Amino acid sequence: MASGLRGIRTVRDFEFKDKVVFLRLDLNAPIEDGKITDETRLRASLPTIKYIQEKGGKIVMASHLGRPKSANDKEFSLEPVAQRLSELLDAEVILAEEPLAEAIKGLTMSLKKNQMILLENLRFESGETKNSAEFAQTLAGFTQIYINDAFGASHRAHASIHALPEMVREKGIGFLIEKEIQMLDQLLDNPKRPYIAVLGGAKISDKIAVIEKLIDVVDGFIIGGAMAYTFLKALETPVGKSLVEEDRLKYSREMVERIKARNKTLLLPVDHVISTGIKDGASAKTTTNAIIPEGWMGVDIGPQTLKNYSNLLSEANTIFWNGPMGVFETPEFSKGSFGLAKAVAESKALKVVGGGDSAAAAEASGYASQMSHISTGGGASLEYLQGDKLPGLEVLRKAKTSEKMEAKV
Repeated sequence: MASGLRGIRTVRDFEFKDKVVFLRLDLNAPIEDGKITDETRLRASLPTIKYIQEKGGKIVMASHLGRPKSANDKEFSLEPVAQRLSELLDAEVILAEEPLAEAIKGLTMSLKKNQMILLENLRFESGETKNSAEFAQTLAGFTQIYINDAFGASHRAHASIHALPEMVREKGIGFLIEKEIQMLDQLLDNPKRPYIAVLGGAKISDKIAVIEKLIDVVDGFIIGGAMAYTFLKALETPVGKSLVEEDRLKYSREMVERIKARNKTLLLPVDHVISTGIKDGASAKTTTNAIIPEGWMGVDIGPQTLKNYSNLLSEANTIFWNGPMGVFETPEFSKGSFGLAKAVAESKALKVVGGGDSAAAAEASGYASQMSHISTGGGASLEYLQGDKLPGLEVLRKAKTSEKMEAKV
């Protein structure tokens, strides 16, 4: 068992037959005009749902969707998710608008073999994000076994993630969280070398904690995205009007020195795709060196940079990629992120992609299926890698310890 899962029971450890199972999932899928545009999180949840169903459990699924202000924000309804899950599972998924204990108890008693319940968006209830014991008690009123398979939400102390499992004796995790932690632990516990971390995205400030954790673990860093412009400016390379975190220039200089002092590799862009604006694809052109002229901004890594990055990745045995190389949503600015995805995919290494934008870039590139693992939780995976304890896991770990103590008494 992965060290991060020590003391936590998995879905295999329970007798589900005829038991009401509260299954916390991350079904926070993007929806446009009532249609789901990315099913990744839904499909990632299927193995645990099917396993519990096959073992005879009466399933009550629950998830959040977006950040609704109240239950009146119907654009955040899980109705499209319920419909799509019905198709994917070839089962009837009943959307329950009220999570009242007695009402759900009644529904579970009448469930047929090929039926399951999905609670409406948990964030329609104000108590969810407040980690309300009162709201959790409502959920506990019908819960016999609690299973968390929502890795992407496990870094938040919300009622369905933290307060509820504190009230339920029988609790554990599903297959998705188990795989997530096993993969992330491989990045921390004796990774195969060379180990290269690829960091992109907009801000260094979002990555400081993970950089600090990885600086003594990895053999090299590849830096792309807007955060690269802060590094370049810190090294006195002109970056035009590119996005720069002025308050992180000193940190960036110090990090470069620390990496060099450890004899580790650091690759920064040596050329760029530049534009007059983030959405102005028509003005895109490529520089011949690392300098970005006044009035222009960097929006992607250039072809020589991509070649340098790809060469280093071809020699790696472990790769962690978090953050795109540019504004990949604009076609003219996507070659760096998609080219990097190709290089990662073709590597013989263990290749783990952090969630969020890097997962979206991997999917859009067409190379997602060749990755060892794509995390479903961007924030959660970063927090885990930087050494933070995730509330949604710790509450399950404490339970097993206390149960052992009770047994001894």
